[in-house]
Amino acid sequence: MEHSPNIIQILLHLNDYLTAILAEYGTQTYVILFLIIFCETGLVIFPFLPGDSLLFAVGALTASTGELDITILIPLLITAALLGDNVNYFVGKFLGTQIKARQRIGFLKHEYIEHTEAYYDKYGGRTVIMARFIPLIRTVAPFVAGAGAMKYPRFIGFCISGALLWVGGLLMLGYQFGNMEIMKKNFELVILAITVLSIAPLVYQLWQTLRARKIL
Repeated sequence: MEHSPNIIQILLHLNDYLTAILAEYGTQTYVILFLIIFCETGLVIFPFLPGDSLLFAVGALTASTGELDITILIPLLITAALLGDNVNYFVGKFLGTQIKARQRIGFLKHEYIEHTEAYYDKYGGRTVIMARFIPLIRTVAPFVAGAGAMKYPRFIGFCISGALLWVGGLLMLGYQFGNMEIMKKNFELVILAITVLSIAPLVYQLWQTLRARKIL
């Protein structure tokens, strides 16, 4: 019996999985990608989806196959990210006190909220933009913004800026460079590098927290 792929296998073979999805579902792939980005940014029970690597890989696949349209993907996935953030913000606004009092929400631990609050303390509203490029934090940041004192007009400004940079930037990086021969030959390493770079700030924040608590 074949085992279901884990997140590491999916990341390392992301291009193969995307190619298979495109072959199976055709233009419905747009809907699948929309839902993945929406779920990662909007539902705190799905914080582990590979958004950064996925966007780069989708851009590369679009350039190499021509079966997807980059001019459709960019506004579509920006919209998915914005909708996800807004759902998350209002969940935080209306249910923040009750949810923050719990130690775990699905796979989301209370400590992730604490790490995000530390980013807000240090960077203020810019956290909404910075969080786009950090797994877990990008899922929690809109929730914490809603549960905190950030007014919606201020939040949505940072939210739009972050979505444009994250979705547009990574899709275009993949579209421009992912189809180069050297990239295609080392695609797994490129995806791994993107993943490591994206989680590095979270690891650093965790290390600082553990040092402050004198655990390390």
